[in-house]
Amino acid sequence: MNAVKKLYDWVLSWGDSRWGWLALFVLAVAESSFFPIPPDVLLIALCLGVTARSFRYATICLSGSILGAVIGYGIGFFLWQNTAGEYTALAEFFFRHVFSMESFVEVGNLYDKYNFWIVFTAGFTPLPYKLFTITGGLFHINFTMFLVASIISRGLRFFLIAALIWKFGAPIKTFIDKYFNLLAIAFTVLLIGSFVVIGKLL
Repeated sequence: MNAVKKLYDWVLSWGDSRWGWLALFVLAVAESSFFPIPPDVLLIALCLGVTARSFRYATICLSGSILGAVIGYGIGFFLWQNTAGEYTALAEFFFRHVFSMESFVEVGNLYDKYNFWIVFTAGFTPLPYKLFTITGGLFHINFTMFLVASIISRGLRFFLIAALIWKFGAPIKTFIDKYFNLLAIAFTVLLIGSFVVIGKLL
């Protein structure tokens, strides 16, 4: 836990740097494919530093996250298994240090039923997005659908954070820290639930 805390503090330290925007982009790329700290941490710090640039930072964060999602998809598609169908050394590394094999298999099973909504849920809620980008590539889900779901969900998440800070400033930070993830989950459940109900009615 100390290592994670140090990593978290290191990410936050970029909020006071002139290169904070670049660090945000790189962090967003990395988080979508392997890095454990979400880019929201630095996005909030940068938006609070210069509130007027909140939406610019959200755009940078979204661009990096989508690039990272494409990289994660490519890892799953090209590098996860060899020609004999066996896991590569890269896959074994991820299973040891990033996410478990059990989680990986469970997500793969979910793709059979939900496709778009799985990617959307992972992109908008605090679920480990990298797990879903890599499995999306391995299980060869439709790339266009994957990209659209990623852009919508990640865009909603980052621009909502930016909009809250742009509108309310520093006082909203405590609210975001405490409740944003819970609200994101609730919103996603209600959204998917409404589409399921509509589908049954039609």
